[in-house]
Amino acid sequence: MTAEEFRLLRDHVYSHCGILVHEDMKFVMERRLWPRLEALGVPDFSAYHRYLRYDANRHAELEAAVESLTTHETYFFREPSQLKAFREELLPLLEKRNGRTRRLRLWSAGCSSGEEAYTLAMLLKDERRFEDWDVEVYGSDISRRVLSMARRAEYGPSALRATSADLLERFFVPAGNAKVRVRDDVRAMVSFGHHNLLDEAGSQLVMKMDAVFCRNVMIYFDQSARRRVLRILRDRLVPGGYLLLGHSENLLNLGADFELVHLRGDLVYRRPELPGLTGGEAR
Repeated sequence: MTAEEFRLLRDHVYSHCGILVHEDMKFVMERRLWPRLEALGVPDFSAYHRYLRYDANRHAELEAAVESLTTHETYFFREPSQLKAFREELLPLLEKRNGRTRRLRLWSAGCSSGEEAYTLAMLLKDERRFEDWDVEVYGSDISRRVLSMARRAEYGPSALRATSADLLERFFVPAGNAKVRVRDDVRAMVSFGHHNLLDEAGSQLVMKMDAVFCRNVMIYFDQSARRRVLRILRDRLVPGGYLLLGHSENLLNLGADFELVHLRGDLVYRRPELPGLTGGEAR
């Protein structure tokens, strides 16, 4: 891969989904995309770039290229201190503010193979306060491959490395080949959809959310793409809704219109309330 081929491919991927491949990742890009060239029978990366720009199947191939360039490492009950703060501090607030509608919507943005979305459903399942509520967890990702895995809901030991024996017994059933499957009543609480976080038009189809988990996703974006994603996520939150990032991420220098909320166990962000409105009124 020449320097010019790297620049063209990097910029094309960036314009599509905001993922920035840094200069020192040129070799990684070459190694990960080479199987795509072989699969298509194109001779070099210049020809591959032309394919991505002009071929009738360019949209599907661009998805395949992004799939090759991204990693999807995750597991159940990741970042337990944040989940504890969400369960013990935010859920009581959401119960109070949504008490009239008795409806709760959560979004796992960049959900990978579904572990985070199902984790949130399990937390809600354990909260008897929401037993007769209209509750839904929505998981989205740019990768159709991992979304297929999420819908199948079968997981091996690596995905369960932070899952206690008690949780394993209560929320999973054996699936054979050393795997387990998420219980059907938990799966029924979760839906999944293919979504590019930079797609503003597509984002308008996402329902308004009470809380968005977007953890360890924006590390792949540069400052400009992060600002765009944050504007979209803010728009999809109800006034007073919460944004939870990964512990290595923050909104410093992003100029985002969020309030920093200091919980006892964590820091989260909140879309400001609209004057004169209370929870559940502006959806």
